[in-house]
Amino acid sequence: MLAALSTFIALIALAWGLAAAALDAGAGSLPWLLYEQGLYLSGLLAIGLMSLAMVLATRPVLLERPLGGMDRIFRLHKWAGILAAVFAALHWLIEMSDDLIKATWGRAGRPDEVGYGGLFEALRDAGEDVGEFAIYLVLAMVVLSLWKRFPYKFWRHLHRAMPVFYLLLAFHAAVLAPPDYWTQPVGMLLAVLLAAGTAASVVALAGRIGRARRVQGVVTAVSSPAPDVTEIVCRLDHWRGHQAGQFAFVGFERFEGAHPFTIASADHGDRTLTFQIKALGDYTRQLAGRISTGQAVSIEGPYGRFVLERRDRKARQVWVAGGIGVTPFLAWLDELRADPAAAPAVDLHYSTRQAASDPFVARLQALSAGLPSVTLHIHDRAAGDALTPATLASGRTDGQRAEVWFCGPRGFGDQLKAGLARVWGGRMRFRREAFELR
Repeated sequence: MLAALSTFIALIALAWGLAAAALDAGAGSLPWLLYEQGLYLSGLLAIGLMSLAMVLATRPVLLERPLGGMDRIFRLHKWAGILAAVFAALHWLIEMSDDLIKATWGRAGRPDEVGYGGLFEALRDAGEDVGEFAIYLVLAMVVLSLWKRFPYKFWRHLHRAMPVFYLLLAFHAAVLAPPDYWTQPVGMLLAVLLAAGTAASVVALAGRIGRARRVQGVVTAVSSPAPDVTEIVCRLDHWRGHQAGQFAFVGFERFEGAHPFTIASADHGDRTLTFQIKALGDYTRQLAGRISTGQAVSIEGPYGRFVLERRDRKARQVWVAGGIGVTPFLAWLDELRADPAAAPAVDLHYSTRQAASDPFVARLQALSAGLPSVTLHIHDRAAGDALTPATLASGRTDGQRAEVWFCGPRGFGDQLKAGLARVWGGRMRFRREAFELR
């Protein structure tokens, strides 16, 4: 994600730099030149990153492979939006600093303002006004997005207004960009970004995001294998099929909207999907009491690249699940049972708070029983058996390459990754799911 964002920002900065380098050196004093170019660069970065965020919000399946999966697209979307808000705030602060520059250095050396007149001047005035208004709204939206305690069902509806805010800012950028930009690479880049962001906004406002991958179905079974886990089985009208480990957006109620859940079953061609949903928030805590057999369900997907086919067949396979992060591995084992002889040699580690009351322990044992190449390790924290990097690294052969697939709590994953990096160094690849909508 960092590499993608850095490359994108560098591309915009390069285009701006080419335009700035073509300026007449005597066009103004240094303070005013810095003010003007700082205004242009911050504005370009803000609208560029916001355009990227809008495109990523449409869930572009074609970008899953190059970007590593829809979970990483979500994370890139989130940080592109945050950085866009940061640069938009900087843009506004620079704009407000002109009085300070006049008080310190005077108006001498300020580049002459071009008088446009007529309709275009009116458009520029309107663009300046709506741009400032939209910046305030975008900053407020980013604050609500980062405030995790703000209810998702309300945030989701507020977030749907973002395409409108974007269109206001796109208008601001288009009419206030220097006219000579449009004959330079920076103008061509800006035009592409505005066109892409505008198209994405129209798709969002029309409610067409994910529509081509959305199917209807009914709930065929609901159970609670544990007090904080709800198992839901759905049968769909039709289904394109999925790979074990992928996820889907699942919607039971229109106002609440769809939430992403990992599909906990392999694709057996019967259009049946199983979800294991842990009570992690207000919505999921009430789910068992709100869902009933025969209820309509909307499924959008599948998405994700946390799939078996991506494994390194020459590396030692170590699979690690923490809590409800066991769901993709349930699907993997379910898929491998169709051809046990083709299953790779795997050490599967499951970390649980209390094995005696955990329904997934028996499920993992049953699935692994028919897979001789899979060695299951249950780590019961209540019994003092905490899973550590040293445990995972035990039995390592010098020079052996390892591939760790992890799904579980973020902090737990960070701890394991850092510890294993010290043991295995460059001989270890750590793969994990990273999707979160906020």
